[in-house]
Formats: sequence, structure tokens, C-alpha cells
Amino acid sequence: MILTVSSKTFRITDDDVEYIEISIFAPAESKEAIMFRMDEMGSLGFEEQEDKIIAYFDPSRSPAKICNELLKFRPVLSSSGLDPSFTCSFQVIPETDWNETWKKDFVPIDVGNNLTIVPSWLAAGSARMPIIIDPGMVFGTGHHETTRTCLCLIERLARSSAPKRRFLDVGTGTGILAIGAARLGFGQIEAVDVDPLAVDAATRNVAANGLTNITVRQGTISAADGSFDAIAANLLSEILIDIAPELAARLNAEGTAVLSGLLAGQEDEVITTLTSAGLAFEEKIIDGKWVSLVFRK
Repeated sequence: MILTVSSKTFRITDDDVEYIEISIFAPAESKEAIMFRMDEMGSLGFEEQEDKIIAYFDPSRSPAKICNELLKFRPVLSSSGLDPSFTCSFQVIPETDWNETWKKDFVPIDVGNNLTIVPSWLAAGSARMPIIIDPGMVFGTGHHETTRTCLCLIERLARSSAPKRRFLDVGTGTGILAIGAARLGFGQIEAVDVDPLAVDAATRNVAANGLTNITVRQGTISAADGSFDAIAANLLSEILIDIAPELAARLNAEGTAVLSGLLAGQEDEVITTLTSAGLAFEEKIIDGKWVSLVFRK
């Protein structure tokens, strides 16, 4: 695998907020996996072009470290049967340019039977239940397969006879799964994320949706209060494995856990770890290269 980093110097005025723009030339088959990985690494947004991915990161980050972190993703791509070769370059751009770049590609999208994800600057234009989202400085618009699968599974769970009292969203990002759960009838919802930018974005999105039954906290799953009838976690496989004991401990009797963020080929270790922690594996859903899992207590 060849990964090259080249830097360019730009003159930016003191009044402009800067962002790191990383251009990644990757095989078409590997683009989605690389984008998902960069999302988990803290990317603020993406623009996908025919021959490359453009990702945006906070200027406090080191571009070289970002690319080195991507290198560590190579074995995962290979084990999933994807081409791990890509090149990477970066530049610094003003905030105004970044805002216009990702906003032009963020359009409403219907999910499941009842939900529609709507950018906060557009009208809903649908009789469906809206999830109003403004990502701000946090990537997460609901267009990724894993997010949509999680929302569909939460909708299915809401239609069942299972209790719908307490719901936990681990790694909430923009708060999209928590807001979806509230729209679908869960009574008391907690959302946690280690990233303060995510906590701010989720808090603002909860308010934009006019919801009062969602509590957003900064931290890991340990920051959540009590136990839950349903838990959703759209995270990297290594994080799901790491928090498996607490996922099991926080789930009420007969509760359901919806786990996603897995590339095909990663699910076996997650299933083994979660079942060892005391959960019963129930279902695997495959959407292209991505896998979501359902467990019960």
C-alpha cells in the first residue's frame, strides 16, 4: 500500500476559521469503508467525487497523524476483501468554503416506513415524522447505510410489543438515532458521546426537534444513568468489543441492543464477545459492505 502526504501553504486571514481538507484517491470498492473510518476518526464531513473522497477535519488535528491512522485500517480493508491502496494529500481552507461544500449534498431522505431526515435549513415537505438535523461541526447526516439500518431496526422495535420506556444511544454524534427513537415512541432517552462537539450538535438538534425527553451527556456508556429497554450503538467493532460487558449490564431483561458500524468480516468477533458478555445473538442484517447486529438480553 502506498500512502503519500503532500502539504500546500495558503494565506488565510485572521478572521477566517480554517479546516483541514484531506483528498483521498481510493479504489471505488473501498470508498465507503474509508469514509466510515474517517467519520469515526472525527471527520467533520465529506464530499465524494468520481475519483476521490474529500474529507474535512478540525485544524487542530495533524494531517500526517490522520493519514497514519488510516494506514492502520489497511488490514481491515484487506480482511473484508477490499482494495487497501490509496493516496492522501491535504490543504487548509476557510470555514465558509467548507460549509457550502457539504450543505449542497445534504438533502432530505426517507428512512423506513415513517421517518424522514431533514436538513434544518430545508422544509420537511412530507407527512412522515421528521428528524431535523444540522450537523454543525459533527459528521452525521443519516445518509450512511449503518445509520439508516439502525433507524429501521429501531422503528421495527417500536412496532413490537417490547417495552419502550428507556432508550440509550451510545456514540450519538448528531443525535440522529436518539431523535428517531423519540419520534417512534420511546419515552425516556439518553444519548452519550465522548466528543464535546457531538454533545453540542446533538443538544442543538434535540432542541430543533422540540423534544424534551432526551438527555445528552458527554462521556462513554458509563456516563449513562441506569438501565435501558433498548440500546443502539453505531460504532467501530473494536469499541463495541471493548464496551460489551457494560452493554450487557445496561440492558434490561428482554431488552434489545442494535449494534452497527461493522464491515463485513468483522461481525464474528463482535458476536462472540457479546454472547460471552451475556447477550443472545438474534439477527444479522447486511447492507452492501456493512453489517448490523441485533442482540437480546
